Amino acid sequence: MAGRFLLGLLSLSVALGGDTCPGAELISRDVMEKHLRRDPTIAAGIIRMFFHDCFVRGCDGSVLLDTTGDTVAEKEAPPNLTLRRKCRGTVSCADVLAMAARDSVALSGGAAYEVPTGRRTASFRMHRRSTCPGPPSPFSKPLKPSRGSISQPNSFKFPTGAHSIGLCHCGFFVDRLYSFQGTGMPDPSLDAGFLVALRQRCPDSAAAAENISADPTVFMNQATSSPFTLDSSFYRGVLHNRAVLQLDQELAYADLSNSLAATFLTRPNLFIWSFSKSMIRLGNVGVLSGDQGEIRLNCRQVNGVA
Repeated sequence: MAGRFLLGLLSLSVALGGDTCPGAELISRDVMEKHLRRDPTIAAGIIRMFFHDCFVRGCDGSVLLDTTGDTVAEKEAPPNLTLRRKCRGTVSCADVLAMAARDSVALSGGAAYEVPTGRRTASFRMHRRSTCPGPPSPFSKPLKPSRGSISQPNSFKFPTGAHSIGLCHCGFFVDRLYSFQGTGMPDPSLDAGFLVALRQRCPDSAAAAENISADPTVFMNQATSSPFTLDSSFYRGVLHNRAVLQLDQELAYADLSNSLAATFLTRPNLFIWSFSKSMIRLGNVGVLSGDQGEIRLNCRQVNGVA
């Protein structure tokens, strides 16, 4: 496992551009700044998409593919830019997504970091709903990427802090409010006042996650007045039984993750540094390089498709 991670890391390099696409890094940041000014929820969506791309088969850009025929694209599974025009055929879609995620972190208050580039994109489609963790997944369930891995077992716990920004649809957690695990009762771990507040926003008739357009939303981080700023305030909700998702709430119940949550809450700068470090490691999971895969001309479809 560690060997595969190291080989992937060595196949990438920092400072994308040069003769292939000068200014790619600046283009990425400019595009993200422009879109975030219009819609600050985009940052959380980009980070989430990056996680789903890397988690399932490695950071190969397959999450960006459209659905065709009977094959459902990753990005359309419920648990899931201008640069392409400028750098068409030279910068891979996987690298575009990695840079967009990096810029989303930095522009949301996180620490800026360098992104090793050189990823190539998958030249196939597959629907991977069964292997991609959804919001209701318990934290105690092992997170096992199906291609590539991260050598340190705690590396996926830091990106969970990305839930300090953005929105969540009620359909992803409404069972916790009314019939947790089919009991007909709310999740007993929920703070009583928090339960009342969430029920006011999310009625028992809240739409299923698949019907997103009709589903109400709440801020992922209920412990802050700045829900689009990436910081460690998210862990305050976790430690006080006021996390929206079961996955997040269970961080409080494992000794190691509980200790990390408490540490990050009292040392916010450590969280910011750790989060960026984990994003770099996540971006090196199962990368394609050399003559593997391809550089798509259109991120939404593999090459050769009319």
